[in-house]
Amino acid sequence: MKLVLLTSILGTVAALAVAVVVALYRHKQTSAGDVNLVGEIAHVDKELQPEGTVIVSGELWRAKSKDGAFIESRARVRVVGFKDHLALVELCE
Repeated sequence: MKLVLLTSILGTVAALAVAVVVALYRHKQTSAGDVNLVGEIAHVDKELQPEGTVIVSGELWRAKSKDGAFIESRARVRVVGFKDHLALVELCE
């Protein structure tokens, strides 16, 4: 009887320890600082109609044209801001 109780307690403690480790792993930060991409030049990866993707500083970002215009892939754009986790871009002239 004592062995069953001890095994149950140890199993519960082990499960809690695993849960804490998983929670800490999932909560870790992905970046060590603020990312300031406003003003950076990007290239359109997937055409913006008005949303798509751009490559800024070697990283792929979801983006949207600032004025809702269609922008073809491989076009040069400038990041002018952010809204709802999307980089707002405008076509470079």
